[in-house]
Amino acid sequence: MKPIEVGRLLRGAATGFVVGCRVTQIDAPSLGALVLVPQAGAAGAYEIFGIIHDIRVDDDGLVRQLVTAENVADNIIQDNRVNRNVPLEISVLAVGYRQNGHIFHLLPPRPPLSLDLIYKCSAAEICEFTSAGHFGYFRHILRAADLPVGEILAAHLQQGHEAHAAAGQPDWAQQAARELITLLRDDYATLMAVLGALADTGILN
Repeated sequence: MKPIEVGRLLRGAATGFVVGCRVTQIDAPSLGALVLVPQAGAAGAYEIFGIIHDIRVDDDGLVRQLVTAENVADNIIQDNRVNRNVPLEISVLAVGYRQNGHIFHLLPPRPPLSLDLIYKCSAAEICEFTSAGHFGYFRHILRAADLPVGEILAAHLQQGHEAHAAAGQPDWAQQAARELITLLRDDYATLMAVLGALADTGILN
């Protein structure tokens, strides 16, 4: 199956990066989704994994005029969404990489480069990455204090649960939730936020 392109890299750092895509590509990514960026280098090829933590639709002068206008025709709205080159910005948190067939829940050796293509992970890639180690990539999400950690984890676990359940591993979400409880045992506020968001997904029932 051909991988689904999310967009191209706008800017990046070791801890995360921002991707630009058109409105017509917005069906591909969603909050909490796992994505990857193929990389080639002198030390060998590898792939960076990341989790989407924000999707931003920026405005401009024309949009500001349209939102205050009355009776805007549908064809004008569609033209603004599809034909104009105003990208959506998708923010991604780096959570690991794969090199020589091995998954590492560590920050990548180098950030991706401008205009690199970013792809949505397949169900098989989600299972492979989230099954490696013992949920070590959770620490990258939990240390992001300025992000809605509970909502991001809930969305990620919901998508991970669907992939693992289809692969015959229905207990994955329960294992992930137990690990989060252990990691957050000394941070009651964050733990309650995470458990509250997970309860709304229904995957732990």
